[in-house]
Amino acid sequence: MKPGTRIADIRATTVAVPLEAPLRHANGAHWGRFVRTLVEVIDEEGRSGWGEMGGGGESAEAVFLAMKPYLVGHAPLQLEQLRWKLMNPTASLYNNRMQIHAAIEMACMDLAGKQHGLRACDLLGGAIREEVPFASYLFYRYTSEDGRAGGEVTPDEIVAHARALKEKHGFKVHKLKGGHFAPDHDIEVMEALAQAFPDDRLRLDPNGVWSVEESLRVAEAIRHLPNDYLEDPTWGLEGMRRVRERITIPTATNQVVVNFEQLAQCIRHSLVDVILLDTTFWGGLRQAYKAGTVLETFQFSAAVHSSGELGIQLASMLHLGAALPNLNFAADAHYHHLVDDILVGEPMAYRDGAIAVPTGPGLGVEVDREKVRQYAEHFREVGGYTYDRDPGRPDWFAMVPETRFADPSVKSVGGT
Repeated sequence: MKPGTRIADIRATTVAVPLEAPLRHANGAHWGRFVRTLVEVIDEEGRSGWGEMGGGGESAEAVFLAMKPYLVGHAPLQLEQLRWKLMNPTASLYNNRMQIHAAIEMACMDLAGKQHGLRACDLLGGAIREEVPFASYLFYRYTSEDGRAGGEVTPDEIVAHARALKEKHGFKVHKLKGGHFAPDHDIEVMEALAQAFPDDRLRLDPNGVWSVEESLRVAEAIRHLPNDYLEDPTWGLEGMRRVRERITIPTATNQVVVNFEQLAQCIRHSLVDVILLDTTFWGGLRQAYKAGTVLETFQFSAAVHSSGELGIQLASMLHLGAALPNLNFAADAHYHHLVDDILVGEPMAYRDGAIAVPTGPGLGVEVDREKVRQYAEHFREVGGYTYDRDPGRPDWFAMVPETRFADPSVKSVGGT
Protein backbone atom coordinates (compact mmCIF):
# COMPACT_ATOMS: atom_id res chain seq x y z
CA MET A 1 0.00 0.00 0.00
CA LYS A 2 1.36 3.41 -0.98
CA PRO A 3 2.68 5.35 2.04
CA GLY A 4 0.31 7.98 3.32
CA THR A 5 -2.87 6.42 1.97
CA ARG A 6 -4.13 4.74 5.12
CA ILE A 7 -6.82 6.29 7.31
CA ALA A 8 -5.53 8.50 10.10
CA ASP A 9 -8.68 10.06 11.54
CA ILE A 10 -12.48 10.34 11.34
CA ARG A 11 -14.75 13.27 12.10
CA ALA A 12 -18.53 13.61 12.29
CA THR A 13 -20.68 16.74 12.10
CA THR A 14 -24.46 17.04 12.33
CA VAL A 15 -26.12 19.65 10.13
CA ALA A 16 -29.68 20.86 9.58
CA VAL A 17 -30.42 22.17 6.07
CA PRO A 18 -33.77 23.95 5.55
CA LEU A 19 -36.50 22.65 3.26
CA GLU A 20 -38.66 24.93 1.14
CA ALA A 21 -41.66 23.77 3.21
CA PRO A 22 -42.41 20.92 5.69
CA LEU A 23 -43.13 17.60 3.95
CA ARG A 24 -46.07 15.47 5.14
CA HIS A 25 -46.02 11.69 4.81
CA ALA A 26 -48.01 8.71 6.04
CA ASN A 27 -45.74 8.03 9.01
CA GLY A 28 -45.16 11.60 10.18
CA ALA A 29 -43.44 14.62 8.66
CA HIS A 30 -40.15 16.29 7.80
CA TRP A 31 -40.40 19.38 9.98
CA GLY A 32 -38.96 21.95 7.58
CA ARG A 33 -35.38 20.66 7.54
CA PHE A 34 -33.27 17.63 6.88
CA VAL A 35 -30.98 16.61 9.73
CA ARG A 36 -27.94 14.69 8.51
CA THR A 37 -24.64 13.56 9.98
CA LEU A 38 -21.65 14.19 7.71
CA VAL A 39 -18.72 11.80 8.11
CA GLU A 40 -15.19 12.77 7.10
CA VAL A 41 -12.45 10.14 6.80
CA ILE A 42 -8.93 11.58 6.54
CA ASP A 43 -5.82 9.82 5.26
CA GLU A 44 -2.22 10.28 6.40
CA GLU A 45 -1.58 12.91 3.74
CA GLY A 46 -4.58 15.01 4.78
CA ARG A 47 -7.00 14.05 1.99
CA SER A 48 -10.65 13.72 2.99
CA GLY A 49 -13.45 11.43 1.90
CA TRP A 50 -17.05 12.26 2.79
CA GLY A 51 -20.11 10.21 3.71
CA GLU A 52 -23.59 11.00 4.98
CA MET A 53 -26.26 9.47 7.22
CA GLY A 54 -29.77 10.52 8.20
CA GLY A 55 -30.35 11.90 11.70
CA GLY A 56 -27.75 13.24 14.04
CA GLY A 57 -26.76 14.89 17.27
CA GLU A 58 -24.07 14.19 19.82
CA SER A 59 -24.98 10.52 20.13
CA ALA A 60 -24.74 9.93 16.37
CA GLU A 61 -21.45 11.77 16.16
CA ALA A 62 -20.12 9.73 19.08
CA VAL A 63 -21.04 6.46 17.33
CA PHE A 64 -18.92 7.41 14.33
CA LEU A 65 -16.01 8.49 16.51
CA ALA A 66 -16.27 5.11 18.27
CA MET A 67 -15.42 3.47 14.93
CA LYS A 68 -11.95 5.06 15.01
CA PRO A 69 -10.19 1.93 16.37
CA TYR A 70 -11.50 0.00 13.36
CA LEU A 71 -10.44 2.66 10.87
CA VAL A 72 -7.06 4.08 11.86
CA GLY A 73 -4.48 2.27 9.71
CA HIS A 74 -7.14 0.85 7.39
CA ALA A 75 -6.59 1.28 3.64
CA PRO A 76 -9.80 2.89 2.29
CA LEU A 77 -9.71 0.81 -0.89
CA GLN A 78 -10.06 -2.40 1.15
CA LEU A 79 -13.84 -2.15 1.15
CA GLU A 80 -14.59 -5.83 1.72
CA GLN A 81 -12.37 -5.83 4.81
CA LEU A 82 -14.22 -2.73 5.99
CA ARG A 83 -17.56 -4.49 5.62
CA TRP A 84 -16.46 -7.36 7.84
CA LYS A 85 -14.80 -5.12 10.38
CA LEU A 86 -17.89 -2.97 10.88
CA MET A 87 -20.76 -5.34 10.03
CA ASN A 88 -19.59 -8.63 11.52
CA PRO A 89 -22.93 -10.50 11.78
CA THR A 90 -22.41 -11.67 15.35
CA ALA A 91 -21.44 -8.19 16.56
CA SER A 92 -24.40 -6.72 14.68
CA LEU A 93 -26.77 -8.79 16.80
CA TYR A 94 -25.90 -6.41 19.61
CA ASN A 95 -25.40 -3.20 17.63
CA ASN A 96 -26.76 -2.87 14.11
CA ARG A 97 -24.16 -0.85 12.24
CA MET A 98 -25.80 -0.99 8.80
CA GLN A 99 -26.20 2.75 8.21
CA ILE A 100 -23.03 3.59 10.13
CA HIS A 101 -21.12 1.34 7.75
CA ALA A 102 -22.96 2.90 4.80
CA ALA A 103 -21.73 6.41 5.63
CA ILE A 104 -18.18 5.26 6.35
CA GLU A 105 -18.04 3.13 3.20
CA MET A 106 -19.29 6.15 1.23
CA ALA A 107 -16.45 8.22 2.69
CA CYS A 108 -13.88 5.48 2.00
CA MET A 109 -14.99 5.14 -1.62
CA ASP A 110 -14.74 8.92 -1.96
CA LEU A 111 -11.26 8.91 -0.42
CA ALA A 112 -10.02 5.87 -2.35
CA GLY A 113 -11.26 7.39 -5.59
CA LYS A 114 -9.37 10.59 -4.87
CA GLN A 115 -6.22 8.63 -4.03
CA HIS A 116 -6.32 6.60 -7.25
CA GLY A 117 -8.04 8.98 -9.68
CA LEU A 118 -11.17 6.84 -10.03
CA ARG A 119 -14.86 7.64 -9.72
CA ALA A 120 -16.97 5.76 -7.20
CA CYS A 121 -18.87 4.10 -10.05
CA ASP A 122 -15.50 2.89 -11.41
CA LEU A 123 -14.99 1.01 -8.15
CA LEU A 124 -18.29 -0.77 -8.92
CA GLY A 125 -17.23 -1.71 -12.46
CA GLY A 126 -17.78 1.53 -14.36
CA ALA A 127 -20.62 3.67 -15.65
CA ILE A 128 -23.07 2.54 -18.32
CA ARG A 129 -24.91 5.89 -18.27
CA GLU A 130 -23.70 9.41 -17.55
CA GLU A 131 -26.97 10.84 -16.29
CA VAL A 132 -29.71 9.48 -14.07
CA PRO A 133 -33.39 10.42 -14.57
CA PHE A 134 -35.48 11.37 -11.52
CA ALA A 135 -39.15 11.55 -10.55
CA SER A 136 -40.66 14.76 -9.21
CA TYR A 137 -41.46 13.32 -5.73
CA LEU A 138 -44.58 15.23 -4.75
CA PHE A 139 -45.55 15.69 -1.10
CA TYR A 140 -48.53 17.22 0.60
CA ARG A 141 -46.82 20.12 2.35
CA TYR A 142 -47.49 22.37 5.30
CA THR A 143 -47.05 26.08 4.63
CA SER A 144 -43.53 27.30 5.35
CA GLU A 145 -42.94 29.58 8.33
CA ASP A 146 -42.53 32.61 6.06
CA GLY A 147 -45.74 31.71 4.20
CA ARG A 148 -44.02 31.75 0.81
CA ALA A 149 -44.18 28.06 -0.07
CA GLY A 150 -46.06 24.88 0.60
CA GLY A 151 -49.64 24.35 1.69
CA GLU A 152 -50.47 21.94 -1.16
CA VAL A 153 -53.36 19.62 -0.29
CA THR A 154 -56.03 19.62 -3.01
CA PRO A 155 -55.65 17.94 -6.42
CA ASP A 156 -55.40 21.35 -8.12
CA GLU A 157 -52.70 22.49 -5.69
CA ILE A 158 -50.65 19.33 -6.18
CA VAL A 159 -50.98 19.65 -9.97
CA ALA A 160 -49.81 23.27 -9.79
CA HIS A 161 -46.83 22.24 -7.67
CA ALA A 162 -45.99 19.40 -10.10
CA ARG A 163 -46.25 21.79 -13.04
CA ALA A 164 -43.86 24.25 -11.42
CA LEU A 165 -41.36 21.46 -10.73
CA LYS A 166 -41.71 20.15 -14.28
CA GLU A 167 -41.11 23.59 -15.75
CA LYS A 168 -38.06 24.14 -13.54
CA HIS A 169 -36.49 20.68 -13.64
CA GLY A 170 -38.04 18.86 -16.61
CA PHE A 171 -39.52 15.87 -14.73
CA LYS A 172 -41.34 13.31 -16.85
CA VAL A 173 -42.35 11.05 -13.95
CA HIS A 174 -44.43 12.16 -10.97
CA LYS A 175 -44.45 10.29 -7.67
CA LEU A 176 -47.07 11.14 -5.06
CA LYS A 177 -46.22 10.48 -1.43
CA GLY A 178 -49.67 9.34 -0.37
CA GLY A 179 -51.13 7.72 2.73
CA HIS A 180 -51.31 10.97 4.70
CA PHE A 181 -54.93 11.62 3.79
CA ALA A 182 -57.69 9.08 3.19
CA PRO A 183 -57.09 6.83 0.15
CA ASP A 184 -59.87 8.41 -1.93
CA HIS A 185 -58.07 11.74 -1.70
CA ASP A 186 -54.90 10.17 -3.15
CA ILE A 187 -57.00 8.63 -5.94
CA GLU A 188 -58.37 12.06 -6.82
CA VAL A 189 -54.88 13.56 -6.91
CA MET A 190 -53.58 10.75 -9.12
CA GLU A 191 -56.47 11.27 -11.53
CA ALA A 192 -55.72 15.00 -11.65
CA LEU A 193 -52.02 14.39 -12.33
CA ALA A 194 -52.85 12.00 -15.17
CA GLN A 195 -55.15 14.57 -16.77
CA ALA A 196 -52.63 17.39 -16.36
CA PHE A 197 -49.65 15.43 -17.71
CA PRO A 198 -50.97 12.90 -20.24
CA ASP A 199 -47.51 12.07 -21.61
CA ASP A 200 -45.88 11.47 -18.20
CA ARG A 201 -45.67 8.45 -15.91
CA LEU A 202 -47.08 8.22 -12.37
CA ARG A 203 -46.36 6.48 -9.07
CA LEU A 204 -48.19 6.31 -5.76
CA ASP A 205 -46.43 5.51 -2.48
CA PRO A 206 -48.46 5.44 0.80
CA ASN A 207 -45.54 4.05 2.83
CA GLY A 208 -47.26 0.74 3.60
CA VAL A 209 -50.09 2.14 5.76
CA TRP A 210 -53.06 0.57 3.98
CA SER A 211 -54.55 -2.83 4.66
CA VAL A 212 -54.34 -5.43 1.89
CA GLU A 213 -58.02 -4.91 1.14
CA GLU A 214 -57.69 -1.12 0.93
CA SER A 215 -54.64 -1.55 -1.30
CA LEU A 216 -56.63 -3.72 -3.69
CA ARG A 217 -59.40 -1.15 -3.85
CA VAL A 218 -57.00 1.71 -4.61
CA ALA A 219 -55.12 -0.36 -7.20
CA GLU A 220 -58.37 -1.05 -9.04
CA ALA A 221 -59.32 2.64 -8.92
CA ILE A 222 -56.04 3.81 -10.51
CA ARG A 223 -55.49 0.79 -12.76
CA HIS A 224 -56.23 2.78 -15.94
CA LEU A 225 -53.60 5.47 -15.19
CA PRO A 226 -50.04 5.42 -16.63
CA ASN A 227 -48.53 3.81 -13.51
CA ASP A 228 -44.89 2.83 -13.29
CA TYR A 229 -45.72 0.86 -10.15
CA LEU A 230 -47.64 0.95 -6.87
CA GLU A 231 -45.03 1.33 -4.13
CA ASP A 232 -45.46 -0.15 -0.65
CA PRO A 233 -49.26 -0.03 -0.53
CA THR A 234 -49.27 -2.38 2.47
CA TRP A 235 -46.81 -3.66 5.04
CA GLY A 236 -44.76 -6.86 5.06
CA LEU A 237 -43.70 -9.42 2.50
CA GLU A 238 -46.87 -11.44 2.96
CA GLY A 239 -49.06 -8.37 2.58
CA MET A 240 -47.18 -7.35 -0.56
CA ARG A 241 -47.53 -10.88 -1.94
CA ARG A 242 -51.29 -10.86 -1.44
CA VAL A 243 -51.59 -7.49 -3.20
CA ARG A 244 -49.28 -8.43 -6.08
CA GLU A 245 -51.20 -11.63 -6.82
CA ARG A 246 -54.47 -9.73 -7.35
CA ILE A 247 -53.57 -6.52 -9.22
CA THR A 248 -52.21 -5.70 -12.67
CA ILE A 249 -50.02 -2.72 -11.67
CA PRO A 250 -46.39 -3.71 -10.91
CA THR A 251 -45.52 -3.42 -7.22
CA ALA A 252 -42.40 -1.89 -5.68
CA THR A 253 -40.82 -1.61 -2.24
CA ASN A 254 -38.10 0.15 -0.36
CA GLN A 255 -39.48 -0.83 3.05
CA VAL A 256 -39.82 -4.62 3.25
CA VAL A 257 -36.85 -5.73 1.12
CA VAL A 258 -33.82 -3.99 2.62
CA ASN A 259 -31.32 -6.83 3.11
CA PHE A 260 -30.13 -9.92 1.28
CA GLU A 261 -32.20 -12.43 3.25
CA GLN A 262 -35.37 -10.53 2.41
CA LEU A 263 -34.18 -10.22 -1.17
CA ALA A 264 -33.75 -13.99 -1.44
CA GLN A 265 -37.28 -14.60 -0.20
CA CYS A 266 -38.67 -11.92 -2.51
CA ILE A 267 -37.05 -13.49 -5.56
CA ARG A 268 -37.78 -17.12 -4.65
CA HIS A 269 -41.48 -16.42 -4.17
CA SER A 270 -41.96 -13.45 -6.56
CA LEU A 271 -43.28 -11.24 -3.78
CA VAL A 272 -42.55 -7.76 -5.22
CA ASP A 273 -41.75 -6.68 -8.78
CA VAL A 274 -39.37 -3.72 -8.36
CA ILE A 275 -36.86 -3.13 -5.55
CA LEU A 276 -35.82 0.42 -4.70
CA LEU A 277 -32.19 0.30 -3.59
CA ASP A 278 -30.93 2.80 -1.02
CA THR A 279 -27.23 3.55 -0.51
CA THR A 280 -27.81 3.89 3.25
CA PHE A 281 -30.59 1.40 4.09
CA TRP A 282 -28.69 -1.47 2.41
CA GLY A 283 -25.48 -0.71 4.28
CA GLY A 284 -23.67 1.19 1.57
CA LEU A 285 -23.22 1.96 -2.08
CA ARG A 286 -21.49 -1.34 -2.80
CA GLN A 287 -24.13 -3.38 -0.99
CA ALA A 288 -26.92 -1.68 -2.96
CA TYR A 289 -25.05 -2.37 -6.20
CA LYS A 290 -24.57 -6.03 -5.27
CA ALA A 291 -28.29 -6.32 -4.60
CA GLY A 292 -28.89 -4.83 -8.02
CA THR A 293 -26.75 -7.47 -9.70
CA VAL A 294 -28.71 -10.20 -7.91
CA LEU A 295 -31.93 -8.67 -9.18
CA GLU A 296 -30.52 -8.51 -12.70
CA THR A 297 -29.69 -12.21 -12.59
CA PHE A 298 -33.35 -13.05 -11.96
CA GLN A 299 -34.73 -10.42 -14.38
CA PHE A 300 -36.07 -8.11 -11.68
CA SER A 301 -35.94 -4.34 -12.14
CA ALA A 302 -34.18 -1.98 -9.75
CA ALA A 303 -34.75 1.66 -8.93
CA VAL A 304 -32.87 4.10 -6.68
CA HIS A 305 -34.51 5.15 -3.41
CA SER A 306 -34.17 8.48 -1.65
CA SER A 307 -34.02 8.81 2.13
CA GLY A 308 -33.78 12.59 2.48
CA GLU A 309 -30.34 13.29 1.07
CA LEU A 310 -27.91 16.17 0.86
CA GLY A 311 -25.38 16.35 -1.95
CA ILE A 312 -23.00 13.70 -0.62
CA GLN A 313 -25.62 10.97 -0.53
CA LEU A 314 -27.12 12.22 -3.79
CA ALA A 315 -23.70 11.71 -5.40
CA SER A 316 -23.68 8.12 -4.11
CA MET A 317 -27.14 7.62 -5.62
CA LEU A 318 -25.91 8.95 -8.96
CA HIS A 319 -22.94 6.57 -8.96
CA LEU A 320 -25.27 3.68 -8.13
CA GLY A 321 -27.60 4.70 -10.94
CA ALA A 322 -24.66 5.03 -13.31
CA ALA A 323 -23.58 1.44 -12.73
CA LEU A 324 -26.88 -0.47 -12.45
CA PRO A 325 -27.71 -2.24 -15.74
CA ASN A 326 -31.32 -2.91 -14.67
CA LEU A 327 -32.20 0.65 -13.63
CA ASN A 328 -35.46 0.61 -15.58
CA PHE A 329 -37.20 3.44 -13.74
CA ALA A 330 -36.44 7.03 -12.85
CA ALA A 331 -34.80 7.43 -9.44
CA ASP A 332 -36.28 9.15 -6.40
CA ALA A 333 -34.80 12.28 -4.81
CA HIS A 334 -35.90 14.71 -2.11
CA TYR A 335 -33.10 17.00 -3.28
CA HIS A 336 -35.24 19.62 -5.04
CA HIS A 337 -37.13 20.29 -1.78
CA LEU A 338 -33.96 21.72 -0.18
CA VAL A 339 -33.22 25.45 -0.26
CA ASP A 340 -29.44 24.86 -0.15
CA ASP A 341 -26.78 22.16 0.11
CA ILE A 342 -23.40 21.69 1.79
CA LEU A 343 -21.49 21.50 -1.52
CA VAL A 344 -19.30 24.19 -3.06
CA GLY A 345 -21.29 26.36 -5.46
CA GLU A 346 -24.91 25.87 -6.45
CA PRO A 347 -26.81 22.63 -5.72
CA MET A 348 -26.59 19.97 -8.40
CA ALA A 349 -28.85 20.81 -11.33
CA TYR A 350 -31.54 18.81 -13.10
CA ARG A 351 -31.55 18.90 -16.90
CA ASP A 352 -34.67 17.47 -18.58
CA GLY A 353 -35.49 15.62 -15.37
CA ALA A 354 -32.02 14.08 -14.99
CA ILE A 355 -28.81 14.84 -13.08
CA ALA A 356 -25.38 14.21 -14.59
CA VAL A 357 -23.13 11.70 -12.87
CA PRO A 358 -20.20 13.61 -11.29
CA THR A 359 -17.01 13.43 -13.32
CA GLY A 360 -14.44 14.03 -10.58
CA PRO A 361 -12.66 11.31 -8.56
CA GLY A 362 -14.41 9.59 -5.71
CA LEU A 363 -17.95 10.81 -5.31
CA GLY A 364 -16.99 13.76 -7.49
CA VAL A 365 -18.40 16.48 -5.23
CA GLU A 366 -16.61 19.11 -3.12
CA VAL A 367 -17.88 19.87 0.37
CA ASP A 368 -18.03 23.51 1.38
CA ARG A 369 -16.63 23.66 4.92
CA GLU A 370 -18.11 27.09 5.55
CA LYS A 371 -21.58 25.77 4.71
CA VAL A 372 -20.97 22.79 6.98
CA ARG A 373 -20.16 25.21 9.81
CA GLN A 374 -23.22 27.31 8.94
CA TYR A 375 -25.65 24.39 8.97
CA ALA A 376 -24.02 22.78 12.00
CA GLU A 377 -24.79 26.01 13.83
CA HIS A 378 -28.31 25.93 12.43
CA PHE A 379 -28.71 22.43 13.88
CA ARG A 380 -27.57 23.69 17.28
CA GLU A 381 -30.22 26.43 17.01
CA VAL A 382 -33.21 24.38 15.82
CA GLY A 383 -32.30 20.84 16.91
CA GLY A 384 -33.63 17.64 15.44
CA TYR A 385 -37.18 16.41 15.09
CA THR A 386 -39.06 13.15 15.48
CA TYR A 387 -39.65 11.75 12.00
CA ASP A 388 -42.67 9.66 13.00
CA ARG A 389 -44.57 12.52 14.65
CA ASP A 390 -46.57 15.20 12.88
CA PRO A 391 -46.36 18.83 14.13
CA GLY A 392 -49.84 19.50 12.71
CA ARG A 393 -51.35 16.56 14.63
CA PRO A 394 -49.75 16.59 18.10
CA ASP A 395 -51.90 13.75 19.48
CA TRP A 396 -51.52 11.48 16.44
CA PHE A 397 -49.11 8.55 16.20
CA ALA A 398 -48.36 6.22 13.29
CA MET A 399 -50.13 2.87 12.95
CA VAL A 400 -49.98 0.16 10.30
CA PRO A 401 -52.51 -0.18 8.83
CA GLU A 402 -53.55 3.43 9.33
CA THR A 403 -57.16 4.01 10.35
CA ARG A 404 -57.01 7.71 11.27
CA PHE A 405 -56.10 9.95 8.35
CA ALA A 406 -55.26 13.64 8.34
CA ASP A 407 -57.78 16.38 7.74
CA PRO A 408 -57.29 17.92 4.25
CA SER A 409 -58.35 21.35 5.55
CA VAL A 410 -55.17 21.62 7.67
CA LYS A 411 -52.51 23.30 5.52
CA SER A 412 -50.26 24.86 8.12
CA VAL A 413 -48.45 23.38 11.09
CA GLY A 414 -50.89 23.49 13.96
CA GLY A 415 -53.68 24.47 11.59
CA THR A 416 -52.85 28.20 11.83
